[in-house]
Amino acid sequence: MKVLHVDVNHPLIIEQFNALGFENDEDYTSSKEEIEDKIAAYDGLIIRSRFTIDASFLDKAKNLKFIGRLGAGLENIDTRYAKSLGIFLAAAPEGNCNAVGEHALGMLLSLFNNLNKADAEVRNGKWDREGNRGVELEGKVVGIIGYGNMGKAFAKKLKGFDVDEVICYDIEGGVEDENARQVGIMELHQRTDVLSLHVPQTASTIGMINSEFLNKFRKNIWIINTARGKCIKTEDLVSALQSKKVLGAGLDVLEYEKSSFENMFTGDGLPEAFEYLTKANNVLLSPHVAGWTVESKIKLAQTVVNKIKNKFVV
Repeated sequence: MKVLHVDVNHPLIIEQFNALGFENDEDYTSSKEEIEDKIAAYDGLIIRSRFTIDASFLDKAKNLKFIGRLGAGLENIDTRYAKSLGIFLAAAPEGNCNAVGEHALGMLLSLFNNLNKADAEVRNGKWDREGNRGVELEGKVVGIIGYGNMGKAFAKKLKGFDVDEVICYDIEGGVEDENARQVGIMELHQRTDVLSLHVPQTASTIGMINSEFLNKFRKNIWIINTARGKCIKTEDLVSALQSKKVLGAGLDVLEYEKSSFENMFTGDGLPEAFEYLTKANNVLLSPHVAGWTVESKIKLAQTVVNKIKNKFVV
């Protein structure tokens, strides 16, 4: 097996591929077009999000047997076409789901207790106890949309917080476990206090959280999004924050991210809705790092190695 690595990952992936007898080449700087010119020489490709793997690219990858993506999803790959060519696809949602669960919980607790606002105020000499009175997670109903690896990890973290209940909604049936009860969309809208998104980016999830969807909630809610930014219509979220329909939002991902997830601050000016988010005390932002821990870097690499090893070696 000859493997091309186009994104820098934990060195264990190359070390273990070497041990399996694979030949590893690294190219972290060439353009997509330059990679296309030589991809026919390779049996395997290891990528994160540097560029999209579309049909045109795959047509040039005449000998490609597998693509390993060190991330949770495969949205930057034309999966249908790749599978039609018999290419094995290995993503690694198991590798960073614990990190995502912890990050989502951290964002929620920070929002509930005004930690980002209080920290900034104290650093500027303002001591406002009443203005930073928090709320408690105990007794709340947490609703999770998308109950795969990420959703399950977040639900597991909620054990011990004495929430009233964790409920989950998913297009697949039978996904509930000891940490969450699966419900229909109507019950999710009726009972949820905290909404956490853990869905992949697909045609059906892009823009799913919009004004119409938010206004169906019986209660005013808190939102955590560690999934994909395009799942939320930012302008509609801002309107809901202004009306207090949404009490606060923790956003690790943003609608305006580029498909590589590596850069957002490009172009002239930033959208007005984003400007609002940056100034709102009840909004917490992070740069798509929920699954980006020291430990997950190792786990992601190991997960991809194991899947490819099990498919082609064992």
